[in-house]
Amino acid sequence: MIKTDYIKVETEGNTEIINITSEVKKIAESSGIKEGVVSIFVAHTTAGLAIMEFEPGSIKDLKEEFEKLAPSEKTYHHGDVVDGNNGQSHIRGALLKPCLTVPLVDKGLVLGTWQSIVLVDFDIKKRERKVVVQVVGE
Repeated sequence: MIKTDYIKVETEGNTEIINITSEVKKIAESSGIKEGVVSIFVAHTTAGLAIMEFEPGSIKDLKEEFEKLAPSEKTYHHGDVVDGNNGQSHIRGALLKPCLTVPLVDKGLVLGTWQSIVLVDFDIKKRERKVVVQVVGE
């Protein structure tokens, strides 16, 4: 059996990190599926998903590391092709995954004590992001 649902997230951009764990859990629990996997997918090139400890220090560290890897102030070739300079947003998005898979056991997500599912929005302006959640199993 496959159940599909969606999470809409209003973001501020600029490497905003949003905890979506509770929404994913609700979808999994209400799916009627007891055992299987939960697939989470964000269909945007300037966003990504991760599993991390969602606490202020880790959030700050992750943002700082992305700034080192793809600096905001740099000029990117992407700006030669499209209007706007959000090249760093695309580089950062490519470094994260657009999808995650989490085991589902006895209607519950199998996550470690400190693990949270997060959406990271790298674009340079506010966006509405659509996250697809599919629960697959029996």
